[in-house]
Amino acid sequence: MKKPYQIESQRAIKQLEAMAADGDPAVQMVLPMAEMVGWLRKGVGELIRQAGLQLMELLMQEEVRELAGERGQRQPERTANRWGSERGYCVVMGQKVPIDRPRVRTTDDKEVRLGSYEMFHRGEPLTETVWEKLMLGLSTRKYGQAVREFIEAYGLEKSAISEHFIEASRAKLKDMTERRLDKTRLCALLIDATPFAGQQMVAALGICEDGRKTILGICQGATENTTVVGELLGDLMNRGLDFTVPRLYVLDGGKALSAAVKKYAGESAAIQRCQVHKRRNVLDHLTDEQKPDVSKKLNAAYAMEEYGAAKEALNRLHRELMDLNPSAARSLGEGMEETLTVHRLRLPMQLRRTMASTNVIESAFSIVEQVCKNVKRWHGGDQRERWVGSGLLVAEKQFRRVQGHKQIPALIKELEALAPGKSEVVKRRKAS
Repeated sequence: MKKPYQIESQRAIKQLEAMAADGDPAVQMVLPMAEMVGWLRKGVGELIRQAGLQLMELLMQEEVRELAGERGQRQPERTANRWGSERGYCVVMGQKVPIDRPRVRTTDDKEVRLGSYEMFHRGEPLTETVWEKLMLGLSTRKYGQAVREFIEAYGLEKSAISEHFIEASRAKLKDMTERRLDKTRLCALLIDATPFAGQQMVAALGICEDGRKTILGICQGATENTTVVGELLGDLMNRGLDFTVPRLYVLDGGKALSAAVKKYAGESAAIQRCQVHKRRNVLDHLTDEQKPDVSKKLNAAYAMEEYGAAKEALNRLHRELMDLNPSAARSLGEGMEETLTVHRLRLPMQLRRTMASTNVIESAFSIVEQVCKNVKRWHGGDQRERWVGSGLLVAEKQFRRVQGHKQIPALIKELEALAPGKSEVVKRRKAS
């Protein structure tokens, strides 16, 4: 709901637009040559900035003349009077610049808002400017000295910039986590978690049928458990994501993610455990002398084209590890079948490399880390969600289509063959 001052501001702007359309009055500006040369000594930018401020003042004076008539002339039908001026500001290039605002009052002593000042006052979206610059790596402490274009500009202190960023990042997080997903056609959904400032941030990324990537949502928890992941998936379902559609679910090595996906998509959901996570988990149990040989055998097994050959190679390695390090063997055996889902679906090699791991979403997390490097203190509330969400949105702008996107129809065909009941539901829904 709009507040009264917002309604009055919009009304004043509409009145200014009507005044400009009615008769199209001209505003003339005369600048002394000596003054212009003085500005030019500081650069063309200084000339444009100072001339712009004077033009703003002339426009406000012209609006006052239309409302209150010519100065010093009697007008019996006058409905408003000049009432001096007061200090105000306009927003230019993401900073507040002080200007003198003329005041006008009606004959019954009510303040009249100037549409020109409301437009100058609103100016450019200050919070959006702050968000964009902080996402580029500019810190709140250095923001003022980096962007200051007017000597007299203010509102660039660390605390003010932080408030603008909080407002902007909160709005962007809200937009991202409320996107409707009814018409989003996903062939794969990737879920991964990363430790972030003492918390686990779980993110969902979707790969559309044309190969484009999109951030679907994030969720924060103390650990990567079924409840946290289930909450994220439940939110996606409430926003319109249809879990009856056959798709590939690419997850990291956690059991919680697999259990949560099966709860929403069914026991027959095609789940691909991240091969990179599996390799990392197995090698963590081994000594430095043992790692090279085991890593070579793992890479060779996952590089095989045929499902049967890859599974036999992993089983052989599992037996070797039982003698070498039973803990590493148990790590390999847990969920091993789900690491071969891309082999079982007979995906072409280029697309298989993309879908075999959560590297796509981990590369987005690396951009999050880069964006958040200037944050020195982490507090409670939604700070982590706002920063991680902002970083993921920056990553989303840099997304390209996944490698092997032209081979996605082969994935969709295999998924429908794997779950024929679900594919019939999808066909009936498309037909209706």
